[in-house]
Amino acid sequence: MSPELVSILVLVVVFVIATTRSVNMGALAFAAAFGVGTLVADLDADGIFAGFPGDLFVVLVGVTYLFAIARANGTTDWLVHAAVRLVRGRVALIPWVMFALTGALTAIGAVSPAAVAIVAPIALSFATRYSISPLLMGTMVVHGAQAGGFSPISIYGSIVNGIVEREHLPGSEVGLFLASLIANLLIAAVLFTVLGGRKLWARGTVPVHGEDSAGRDGDAEGDGTPSNGTANAGTGPAGTDTEGAGTTGTTRAAGTTGTTRAAGAAGTAPTAVATRPDRDAGSVGGATRLTPARTATLVALVALVVAVLGFDLDAGLTAVSLAVVLSTAWPDDSRRAVGEIAWSTVLLICGVLTYVGVLEEMGTITWAGEGVGGIGVPLLAALLLCYIGAVVSAFASSVGIMGALIPLAVPFLAQGEIGAAGMVAALAVSATVVDVSPFSTNGALVLAAAPDVDRERFFRQLMVYGGIVVAAVPALAWLVLVVPGFG
Repeated sequence: MSPELVSILVLVVVFVIATTRSVNMGALAFAAAFGVGTLVADLDADGIFAGFPGDLFVVLVGVTYLFAIARANGTTDWLVHAAVRLVRGRVALIPWVMFALTGALTAIGAVSPAAVAIVAPIALSFATRYSISPLLMGTMVVHGAQAGGFSPISIYGSIVNGIVEREHLPGSEVGLFLASLIANLLIAAVLFTVLGGRKLWARGTVPVHGEDSAGRDGDAEGDGTPSNGTANAGTGPAGTDTEGAGTTGTTRAAGTTGTTRAAGAAGTAPTAVATRPDRDAGSVGGATRLTPARTATLVALVALVVAVLGFDLDAGLTAVSLAVVLSTAWPDDSRRAVGEIAWSTVLLICGVLTYVGVLEEMGTITWAGEGVGGIGVPLLAALLLCYIGAVVSAFASSVGIMGALIPLAVPFLAQGEIGAAGMVAALAVSATVVDVSPFSTNGALVLAAAPDVDRERFFRQLMVYGGIVVAAVPALAWLVLVVPGFG
């Protein structure tokens, strides 16, 4: 067996173990890089670490640290309240507010599961209160997170654009962002129409939770969460316990081989479901108000966007600098935020990309790309890559899949028969829209956060919808983005 084939089989084993055993894929990838690099490729430590993504490490730590501070001091809670109150009781707009809110959070740097963990409990509580389909509300939250997930300053966007730059591929940061945004927006529009959106429009307006019919401030439940702050626990499919937490706790969803933790379905352990800030310090009549810390955090988030987009500053270093300023002014929030940095995601990305670096050092990337290109039909090969990304990502890490597939496609794209920018965008869309699967982290968070629902039925709905997405979206992304030859 050739060394190149051995290294690819090891990568497959890493994905399988991460999916079935809830082991962080990055840790597995580091171990695989050590084993394959030493025993198969005869690399020393310097050769193994040559692919370590130091720039992405800073982006991941800096951006998630800044956002963890925003969550710790209640800024994200304030954003949720403000967005919901904007609709003034128009029930039909609530799913779109949740879509836009999660999109905005991921676009400015929140890790997708973290944004879903923050918004999903509130969104699904609104779904229960106003008789909105939980499938509609849950999928709108997930697709919203993915819609903003590839902005130039987002985690996913930074990762993919960094890979494209390192592989010397032609790319478009704005094009990647728009591809994901438009794809998820169109899917959300179809979902809204099919899952009862027209009936919601016909219902008109109702009092917003936390206000009476005259629009005055009401009781202390202005955030739409259950009064005890915890979503109801239930029983998942096949006798698997499903423990749902609206604010804190462990989130679980059933997987194909047993119980899969939502925070580790693919070896990814995102930031735990958000803990609500102290209401006594930042709320009046249940409606979260701005405090100096929250105002400063909002300014910092805007400053990050301006610095990166307007002045082309490094997103990671800028985010770290802003986080340090906020930490110096409000050290209590900083102490809590450090523990909420997405260290598991950092481990995941750095591990996978380090292993990919080993593959590059030993020539596996070129070997595999030539194999895909050897199919003889470039468009067919591109379609197969999109489906590989979608199927594996439905059960594993979307970020990890993109980190592995894009470098594997480099030699294939270098032939010039397929547009690189379109192919990268198609892979990104295919690997992320499937996060509605209940076996993925985002889908599992939605399943666990839904109060007062038949969880087994909700699980089946998410599973069927996830299957439809896996079957249809890669082909559509290929048709729209790859066939025309963009890039």
